[in-house]
Amino acid sequence: MADPTVKEILEQQIPERLETHAHLANEINSVVHFQITGDNGGTWTLDTTGGNKKVEPGAHGEPKMVITCADQDFVKIATRQLNANMAAMSGKLKFKPMDMALAMKLAKLLG
Repeated sequence: MADPTVKEILEQQIPERLETHAHLANEINSVVHFQITGDNGGTWTLDTTGGNKKVEPGAHGEPKMVITCADQDFVKIATRQLNANMAAMSGKLKFKPMDMALAMKLAKLLG
């Protein structure tokens, strides 16, 4: 089976996980922008504030954190071929500003 695309992960898989594990949306309770570089990249907004559980294309709202990652690395992280902690330590996964508590909550959502 082929790996999912960045778009499939962000627009299908993550919203499904938010519905299945509603507590994660409550824990995250933030606006986060994903800036994915590369041919299959783009910008998406995760909004879990005020009971929201949505991911939409584009940058919307004031983010608590911006995550930057190359498209291929993002897919590897989401499919557990690349450890998110290792990706962050090697600079493949960047957080601005770094909020370790929020990053750990987001890792639960991706993994």
